[in-house]
This record gives sequence, C-alpha cells and structure tokens, in this order.
Amino acid sequence: MADNKRRGEDAGDDRLDDELVDDVADDDATSADEPVSRGGTATRSRARAESADSRPTTRSETGRVGVFGRIARFFREVVAELRKVIWPTRKELLTYTAVVVAFVAVMLTIVGVLDFGFAKVVLFVFGNSS
Repeated sequence: MADNKRRGEDAGDDRLDDELVDDVADDDATSADEPVSRGGTATRSRARAESADSRPTTRSETGRVGVFGRIARFFREVVAELRKVIWPTRKELLTYTAVVVAFVAVMLTIVGVLDFGFAKVVLFVFGNSS
C-alpha cells in the first residue's frame, strides 16, 4: 500500500516537472535571441525552434516542390546513400561470387537428383505409358 502511495506521489511529481518544462519552454520561445544558460530543460523546444529556422527555402510560396525538384532530390539522396556504402574489394567480390556459384551448383544438384528420383517413383507407381 505504501508503495502504491509512493508511486502516486512520483507520478504527481513527474506531472509537475513536465509542467515546469513547458513553462520554461514557453519562456524560451518568447526570447529566442538571448542565450539560454539553463540545463537541458528547454533543449527540446529550442531544438524545434532552431530546426524550423534552418529549413530549406527551395519550396515555392504554395509549399509544393515541382516534379523536377523531387526527381533531383531523389538522385541527390541516392548518391548520398551510395557514398555511405562500404564497397567490397576485388578479392572479396571474387570470393563472394565463388561462394554463391558453388552454393547454387550444390542446390541445383540436389533439386535435380530429387526430381529424377520422384519421376522414377511416379512412373513405377502409375506404370510406364510405353
């Protein structure tokens, strides 16, 4: 019972802390030009305000990007992602290729043998048509 009471008090304290953070965030939003020397209480709202200021201004007045703008952005993002890729060396590439070819050859052999065996069993059970 005492634990439940403590939990309830903790929940109330958390609500008070959240309200305090909101109050601090509102104060920071009104005075965005002056530096904030407080701890991490208002960093969330300040980060939102800074991200809103640093948005790209390439959009038109209606807020829509044209077809060619979207295509160009797509290719820029593709190139950026391809730069992050760790490409294999020639030796690694040849090793990986050999492993894949060997695996496919083994699987092809297994499937071929099973197919041949099932065909013989079916012909034995249902009789040879010739």
